[in-house]
Amino acid sequence: MAHMFATTKIGRGRVVEDHRSRHCPYLDTINRSSAPSLCPTSMSTPALYAGNTFKVGRGLKSHAYTHSVQFTHHVFLNLHTLKFYCLPDNYEIIDSSLEDITYVLKPTFTKQHISGLDKQGKLYRAYDGTTYLPGIVGLNNIKANDYANVVLQAFSNVPPLRNYFLEEENYRGIRRPPGDIMFLLVQRFGELMRKLWNPRNFKAHVSPHEMLQAVVLCSKKNFQITKQGDAVDFMTWFLNALHGALGGTKKKPSIITKAFQGSMRIFSKKLPHPDLPPEEKEALLVTEEYQEQMSESTFLFLTLDLPTAPLYKDEKEQLIIPQVPLFNILGKFTGSTEKEYKTYKENFLKRFQLTKLPPYLIFCIKRFTKNNFFVEKNPTIVNFPITNVDLREYLTEEAQVTEKNTTYDLVANVVHDGKPTEGAYRIHVLHHGTGKWYEMQDLQVIDILPQMITLSEAYIQIWKRQGSDGDTNNHTEV
Repeated sequence: MAHMFATTKIGRGRVVEDHRSRHCPYLDTINRSSAPSLCPTSMSTPALYAGNTFKVGRGLKSHAYTHSVQFTHHVFLNLHTLKFYCLPDNYEIIDSSLEDITYVLKPTFTKQHISGLDKQGKLYRAYDGTTYLPGIVGLNNIKANDYANVVLQAFSNVPPLRNYFLEEENYRGIRRPPGDIMFLLVQRFGELMRKLWNPRNFKAHVSPHEMLQAVVLCSKKNFQITKQGDAVDFMTWFLNALHGALGGTKKKPSIITKAFQGSMRIFSKKLPHPDLPPEEKEALLVTEEYQEQMSESTFLFLTLDLPTAPLYKDEKEQLIIPQVPLFNILGKFTGSTEKEYKTYKENFLKRFQLTKLPPYLIFCIKRFTKNNFFVEKNPTIVNFPITNVDLREYLTEEAQVTEKNTTYDLVANVVHDGKPTEGAYRIHVLHHGTGKWYEMQDLQVIDILPQMITLSEAYIQIWKRQGSDGDTNNHTEV
């Protein structure tokens, strides 16, 4: 079995390293089905992996050295340098047959490889014999992290985002303040993207453990592996956290804003308190404070409100599941549809109109209503076409002139099944190379007919503007 260790030494024991490389007689003992990983208790120090145990260092008093003597496990890998050593003899092993292990640990992608990812649908065979499409790969549900898995899988199938993170050079030079831990999100997300798209995986699925540990740490435990979370809440935090960690600000763009950020006009009008006498309301409505105000705002996703689900039952005493066309709930952005918004102290009438559409547009369909006592779920099915959704009518007149292409195709569809607090998540993604749709739920990956996607309780959708071709450099930076 191969083991992995960091260069950190434990105890006072010290080994004088033998720099000579030798032929190692133990290479046939390596078990490739034990996928290498990072230490589950340390985010910063890679450690040695042995079965379910991590060892650090290779000095005379180190766990790795002792382990090699007690259990006759001899081949070890340094996770910092990706060099192999034979213990307890402590010599470096140089053998081309080990390259597949180092590649699984740290896959690399050339620009040529990346540019061809969406142009072919070649199946690859994992070491365990299963075949898979890179990118269409299951993620382990460690305990209750499916809410995060679906978001990570959705973003891994957004080409400009994927392409950016496949090349570590794109973000390696970003400077962060001393002690800042948020850049860990960027590093781990990049590592996860490269593993999901690795054509030489040992297994046809990937563990998101290291990525999720970074999420737990950077979110200060607001999002956890062991407790079910909300996919929209996680996505909102994750997008903003990545944007900030990449050095993005309100004025300085990042790959996040280049891919997903649009803008809108918000028309807002304050309403008098409903308990006031009519004559007082009329008097207030003519004052400046109660006149309509217009503001410009950017967005990373659009929230679509569902109509209230009916409570009546049909003749068989079965609750009727209502349906609504996508274009009905998009009516919120025509600029003429008014909706009342209530705060703790004040009420407002608001209407919205889009001024700029992003290359990739995210819809969040508001299914959950939360109050102090419970969470209620709206089961309404949204009827939507998979392709050719034209959003021109939701743009201002000026934007209709400047925005040349306003037609979108669906590329990812996150679904929530079941009760609000006990439900589960799955995702539908379009494989760009084959044009086929796949459904992923944790480790399970199956192909699915496009017409089946529209029957689901969609929660998050990602739409690609036609003609974007994964390139965000030719769009106006916000």
